[in-house]
Amino acid sequence: MMNPDSPIRILVVDDHTLFRRGLIALLATHPRMEVVGEVGDAGEAQQRAAQLKPDVILLDNHLPGVKGVDALPGLREAAPGARIIMLTVSEEAQDMADALQRGASGYLLKTVDSDVLTESILRAHAGGAPVSPEMAGKLASAYQSLSQRPAAPPDPMDSLSPRELQILTEIARGASNKEIARIFSIAEATVKIHVQHILRKLNLGSRVQAAVHAARMLEKEHGQER
Repeated sequence: MMNPDSPIRILVVDDHTLFRRGLIALLATHPRMEVVGEVGDAGEAQQRAAQLKPDVILLDNHLPGVKGVDALPGLREAAPGARIIMLTVSEEAQDMADALQRGASGYLLKTVDSDVLTESILRAHAGGAPVSPEMAGKLASAYQSLSQRPAAPPDPMDSLSPRELQILTEIARGASNKEIARIFSIAEATVKIHVQHILRKLNLGSRVQAAVHAARMLEKEHGQER
């Protein structure tokens, strides 16, 4: 049984150092808030989440390499017990719908009052789903967007993002994660996250299977060009 007075262990994920440090200083004033880690990108966030097993993750959506919303499945796998709250500048109902669909426990704007933020963390930790007051009126639109979405496309390749397709192509050519990171000027940890997303979306069990799948795709494309 959870001790209602035990500290809430928090991981802060935001690429803006000044905002991150200010947020940490704010949380430090609350008797139950304990920031156990801070990171600036999705790849490192997944690694730290697996190591630290935080109770709550505050996740920005605009991160280098991989958007916060795209990192949600990986973070949930790394720290299954964590409640993930999006802390973002986006007021778009679609962004909120994407976050909720991928497993976010709450959606807060960065303009939220400090009291509302700490109360939201407490609520999320207790099993609630906090949403910024400014976004509350858009919840209906967000859920309507979720309910009206078509089923997954027949061809799983259609679900890959442009970057994931680029990385899959390099995998087919035999490039390592390190080489792919250099080609696209992104962190190797970010490449690893993209590879995990590719395997999940294509329902493949290994990088070798992904390489074979991509090689067949390239052969098919070249055959159509002839």
